[in-house]
This record gives sequence, structure tokens and C-alpha cells, in this order.
Amino acid sequence: MNVYVESNFVLELALLQEQHGSCSQIVDLAVEGHIHLVIPAYSLVEPYETLIRFFKKRRAIAEDVNTELKQLGRSAPYEEQTDTLQEQFTALFIRNEEEERNRLRNTLEQLLEVAELIPLTTTVINNSLQQQQQDFSPQDAVVYSSVLEHLANADGDDHVFLNLNRKDFDDPEVQDRLEEMGCKILFRFDRGIGYIRSRLNDQEA
Repeated sequence: MNVYVESNFVLELALLQEQHGSCSQIVDLAVEGHIHLVIPAYSLVEPYETLIRFFKKRRAIAEDVNTELKQLGRSAPYEEQTDTLQEQFTALFIRNEEEERNRLRNTLEQLLEVAELIPLTTTVINNSLQQQQQDFSPQDAVVYSSVLEHLANADGDDHVFLNLNRKDFDDPEVQDRLEEMGCKILFRFDRGIGYIRSRLNDQEA
């Protein structure tokens, strides 16, 4: 079974978000050889862009909070408390940023060992330009075109595409096209692991 995932899968693992446990189980199944994990190469690059946006937003918040704390610290009763809070707040943001960078790097290294990457070819890029004309964002157009390219050359008809982005992908035309190529799409990773295990049990029966 081919299991296609995209950048949200990577971020879920790296940032230890709500469904990271399900994502870890999917990776374990790939490591054990029960499934074939497939990822568009672009989806290993896009998480860095997302993380940088997160960091910029948090730094802006930190600057605003520190400005308010400095203002509050001008009042004698709060001077000592605000100094301590500023130090703790700054240290928390620095530690968080460093930890998330490290977890993303470790996640990418793990996925590179276990998953097949769909290369960003001329065909994929050309097809993604056409998909953008159908209201796909440029990023999701690349992901969708990558999955279609791989499906066109994949063996069998037991495939699933796990994708958190309902905005672009929860569309009857998109789902019908994937279904025609033997690929089911699911919009939660916890549903995805349930579906995968069910299909594996059917195959063993």
C-alpha cells in the first residue's frame, strides 16, 4: 500500500502537534515494511518556510510583551517581577525555537531514510501551473501534481493520500480523480492510521 503524505505530516511530527502520535505509528509501519510511505520532495522543504513564519510571529509577540513589561517595570512595586518575567519569557522563546529546529531536522532525517521522495520534475511543475488555474494554491498545486505523477506510474490500486488541507483538496473533482487512480483521500492522520490498519488486516485475512 502506498501512503502519500505532505508537509503537514512533517510538521505534525516535528512540532508534536495534536495528531503526531498517529503520524509516528504510520512511520513505524513504513519502517517495518508494512506500507510504502511516499512524500513529494517539496513537502520536505515547505516546513522550513512554515517554521520561519512561526518564529517571526513569535518574535514579534515577544517584542510586544517585553515592551509592555518594561513599561510596567517603570513602576517600583513591579520592577523586580518584570525583570524576572522578561528573562524567563525570552529564555522560553529561544529554547522553543532551538528545540523545534532540531526536531524538524531529526524528523526530516528519519523520513529520508524510510520514505520515497517524488522529485520536483519539469512535468510536475508544468502540471502544477495548470492546477493553479483551478483555484489551487501554488504550494498545494505542486503537492497534488506530485501525487498524481506518482500514482500514474504506481503498481496496484491500494493507495491513500493523507492531507490536512481541506481548503484545496476537499473537492469532488479532486477526490473523483484520485479515486479513479485507486487512491482514497483522508483529512485526518488519526483516521488515516485506522484506515491503513484496516486495509492491512483485510490483506492478511
